[in-house]
Formats: sequence, C-alpha cells, structure tokens
Amino acid sequence: MKRKVYLDNAATTPLDDEVKQVMIAVMEDNFGNPSSIHAHGREVRTIIEKARKNIANLLNTAPANIFFTSSGTEADNTAIRRSVVDLGVKHIITSPLEHHAVLHTVEMLERSGVTVSYVNVDDKGNIDYEQLENLLQTDEKSLVSLMQANNEIGTLTDIERIGELCQQYNALFHCDTVQTVGHYKHDLSTLKVDFIACSAHKIHGPKGVGFIYINPRIKINPMIYGGAQERNMRGGTENIYGIAGLSKALSLAYEHMGEHHLYIQELKDYMKTQLEKEIPGVGFNGEISPEKSLYTVLSVSFPEMEMADMLLFKLDIGGVSASGGSACSSGTNIGSHVLTAIKASPDRPAVRFSFSKYNTKEEIDYVIQKVKEVYRDTE
Repeated sequence: MKRKVYLDNAATTPLDDEVKQVMIAVMEDNFGNPSSIHAHGREVRTIIEKARKNIANLLNTAPANIFFTSSGTEADNTAIRRSVVDLGVKHIITSPLEHHAVLHTVEMLERSGVTVSYVNVDDKGNIDYEQLENLLQTDEKSLVSLMQANNEIGTLTDIERIGELCQQYNALFHCDTVQTVGHYKHDLSTLKVDFIACSAHKIHGPKGVGFIYINPRIKINPMIYGGAQERNMRGGTENIYGIAGLSKALSLAYEHMGEHHLYIQELKDYMKTQLEKEIPGVGFNGEISPEKSLYTVLSVSFPEMEMADMLLFKLDIGGVSASGGSACSSGTNIGSHVLTAIKASPDRPAVRFSFSKYNTKEEIDYVIQKVKEVYRDTE
C-alpha cells in the first residue's frame, strides 16, 4: 500500500482522538436545544457555558467576552463589518498578506465607501511599523486588521507593538489569530486587542466551529440575526458538539503547548536542513528564524523546473499532501497573493509544508525522497 504523509496542517488538522471521544459522548447523551428551559435543554446549556468558561480561562479573559461562531472567517467578518456599521470606522488599515476572509471583506467595504490603506511589507513578509504609525495619524476612525502569523509563509507579526500603536492613536485592533490560538499563549487581560478569531479545526478540533473574542469595551450588533443565542450576539442554535470539541482541543493544546512547540520546530528545522542538503538552489519564503516564524509552517521555494505547476500534483501522486499556498485558494489557477506581495519569483514553484504533533522524521525523509524523485524525473 502506498504511504501517505499529511503535511498540510495549516489548512486543517486531524481530529484528536480525545476530542472525538468528548464529541461522541455529547452526541450520544445531550440532544436538547440549549435555548429550551426544560432539563434536556439546561443540560446542553451547561455544556456550552462550561466550554466558554474554559476557553476564557485559558485566554485570561471573562467568559462574557467569548462568542462561538461557525469559523474563523465568520469571526473576521463580524469584527470588520460591525466595526464599520456600529463603531463608526471610516478607515481600515490592513496588509496585502492577509487571509481572504479579511481581504475580501475589506474590498467589499471599500466599494461601499470605506477608505482602505495597505501597509507595506518587505520580502520576508514583515510589515512597515513606521508606515503603520503614519497611517494611524488621521482624523478618521480607524480599524487595524493584521494577522499574527501568515498562513502561507509563517512570518510572525508583533501584535503587542501593533496594539500599543492602536491604543496610542485611538484605533480599533482586529487580529486574525486563526493560525496561532492554541500554538502560542494569549493573555487577553494585557494584550491591547479588540477582536481575535479562532477556528477549531486548526488545533485538532472539529470543522464548523470557532469563536470571536470581543473586548468588553466594544458594543456591536449581531452579524447573524435570529434568536437570542450567544447573548443576542449570534442567531442560530449553537453547534453543541463542535463547541465541546473546540473546548477540549484548546485545553489539550495548552496542556502540551511547550512540548509540541519544541517537537514540531525540530521537524521544521530538520526538513529545512534536508532540503538544503538534497535540493541544490532551494530557498524559503518568509521569515525562517524560530523567533520570527510560525513553527508549524515552512514555505519552500524550489528551483525552476519544467511544468512547475505539476510539482504538487506529482507529490500528491507520491502520497504527499501539501499546499501551494492558502488552502482557500487551492484548486484555482490564481497565483498566491502572499507570494506576489513579497515579490517571490513566479518561476520558482512554491510549496507550503505545515506540520503537526502527529508528523515524524521518518515522514519528512519520505517527503524529501519524493521531492528528489520529482527533480530527477525532470533532468
């Protein structure tokens, strides 16, 4: 049987067995509607509120500041769109590297008359903090929307510095933390941020559930109207199984964060070293040093080759699952907006390998061998 290696964990992660068991138990025993006042409903409501309290405790904030959503995309949309509609934002500052959940939302709002500024980035994906400060010096109410870690190239942004700047200039700060919640600790009692987003399936939880943190000083209206769920912030019956799974996944992530960080960083470093050894001319996109780069992502710029667009396909045939960029762009013939923004060569095929606690060095060796075979076949 052909071996299969999964190295696309920035797109989604395998469901942790402990998370699955928690979800199964809820599915089997708790089917009531959490908005019902009878015993079956109250049991489910208790599960939701315990999950909310657990997540809030891990992030060092109050449970009232956590609102469950269907995804990180919904959380991003809620923060950005309601800031314009409810909070008087007339100016959005973002970067060309953001996830399309942010960029497409901002583009829509720009067509509606909102002023949009894009902060410059260098060839490693670092933003220009001096320009950001200059952009904040405006009479218009501003929202800064910048991610903590880029999902394609892994470059980390200094969100503490951004938060300080936003506070100094009385701007709102929304941070897409989908790639970092559960991988790094977030102390929301001290971090100067107004909104963050989380998606459970990035941390070995289920798809279809996430949350938005809303700073208690912020008062916005719902994105989705209907019932009074989520304390009138999001209409629709709660995804109880997903919420229970999200809470468990985040608990496990925090419990083992240090050891997983070290283990996965070693895998990333090992793959980088082996690629440099075996593939002459290989390069890497984004920041690569551990203190400046997301430890789960390695964006590789391979040497030019004939039919470069077939590289991912050939790896897939060899049993290797990876990505050429953001998973949300997979299957299209549109180049990566992130690689374009950092001026990566369009002639060099790029592959994002992203790792999890389930990957092994033996798998990395297998992937290196498959890459070598691809290049040997093109000689």
